[in-house]
Amino acid sequence: MMKMMKMMKVMATLSVFLVLGALAPALGGRHQLYYTYTALSNPIELPGIYEFTALGMLDDRELDYYTSKTQAKIPKQHWMREKMPQDYWEKGTQSRKSKEQWFKVNVDILMDRMGHNKSDLHVLQWRHGCEIEDTDGNIKFVSGVDEYSYDGSEFLSFDEENSRWIAPVPAAVATKRKWDEVPILNQYTKGYLEKECVDWLTKFMGYGKEELRNKTPPDVHLFAKKSVTDPSKLTLTCLATGFYPPDIEMRVRKLRTSLPEHLVASSGVRPNGDGTYQLRKSVDIVEDDKALYDCYVNHETLLEPIITFIDPNGSKGSKDIQCLDCTVPKLLGSIIGGVVGVLITLAVVGGIIFFLIKTGRISEYNGRNDRRVSMAAHHAYTVSEAQNSDQFKNEPRRSVESGR
Repeated sequence: MMKMMKMMKVMATLSVFLVLGALAPALGGRHQLYYTYTALSNPIELPGIYEFTALGMLDDRELDYYTSKTQAKIPKQHWMREKMPQDYWEKGTQSRKSKEQWFKVNVDILMDRMGHNKSDLHVLQWRHGCEIEDTDGNIKFVSGVDEYSYDGSEFLSFDEENSRWIAPVPAAVATKRKWDEVPILNQYTKGYLEKECVDWLTKFMGYGKEELRNKTPPDVHLFAKKSVTDPSKLTLTCLATGFYPPDIEMRVRKLRTSLPEHLVASSGVRPNGDGTYQLRKSVDIVEDDKALYDCYVNHETLLEPIITFIDPNGSKGSKDIQCLDCTVPKLLGSIIGGVVGVLITLAVVGGIIFFLIKTGRISEYNGRNDRRVSMAAHHAYTVSEAQNSDQFKNEPRRSVESGR
């Protein structure tokens, strides 16, 4: 039971934090292409969390995924599998394996500089990519991102406008100076962000344009479980998932009257990773009153709103809800299993730092001087392979030690 509770906490925590942030429109407007790499200094025994992961995303859609377990770069969209040749995936796999080894080396360097025991758990992350504005087919570069972090704290970021590295903490200044001493590589980084990344982003958008136009209706579920905060009550949850576009209306109602939003807990609209979205709203209720509540959902794909509620008579147009283990809270099973699985894929990239801190696996450095020492360890950071968006070129490395 404790293991079940722990997994529920992990999934709930990880699903909230996504590194890519804002939701993007499917066609027209702004679009982003980002690659994010996350490496742990030691493996941990939790499903969906690996020693090394690499994730490519176009807007809110996963393009490809690699883990230290699969040892292969895997397409996550069928049109990526169909459009990209086999050697793209083979070379991409080799590129990912190279990056995995690079991260392992630098984790060790960091821990040696820190004087940490090898049993300590630390996290290195690298994210790079670009954003464009698409106005009636006219593509305009908006911004580029190339940033490094350690244990969730930013270490260095690239200023593409001025072709230089920015050190947000004093401990990173020495590394910034070494990297800025190689202007040709800074020029390459700027060129990648403003040109190569944009070219790949535009190409991927073209490959997926038909699917990006598709609109899908929500699948709506209403379920209940014993409240975690008040065992005398039930937590009633309305879940809408699998819908696109992301604009949706959801209300939890009592006697057909919408509850005030400040009384309802909302997850906010979040991407599922396959181009669709989900929204969840919950409220604690008296168990004897559960038949008074319903879930109202409206979306542009629907001819009429979906109203899901408890009906003892099971009349047409309604759905019974079950109390999923009214004695002990647990994972919500097959109803949301698929959704949670996708969220873990995304949140391993964006939320793993928060989870590891909250579970005590890495320290927040509170009450000690470890934060200052931790940032000093970033002097060991060697710059990752020249930012190539997986074009499979030779990947020059700049070492903080050698300046190469």
